[in-house]
Amino acid sequence: MLDWSQCDAVEKRPEVFSGAWVFCGTRVPVSSLFQNLEDGATVDEYLVWFPGVSRKQIEAVLEYAARSLAA
Repeated sequence: MLDWSQCDAVEKRPEVFSGAWVFCGTRVPVSSLFQNLEDGATVDEYLVWFPGVSRKQIEAVLEYAARSLAA
């Protein structure tokens, strides 16, 4: 499991989505990005479906995940 505490694009608050990691300033769980991508969605589709999430946040999360897996 990744340590998302080092990624500036996400936050974890107990009162939001049961304390799951979410994109900063939203209630959108980070896990939803990966699930949608696994299901064949594109980043552009995700941005339409979750308008509170920015492309910059998605890029930061994907970059962080890639770096973490390469380590």
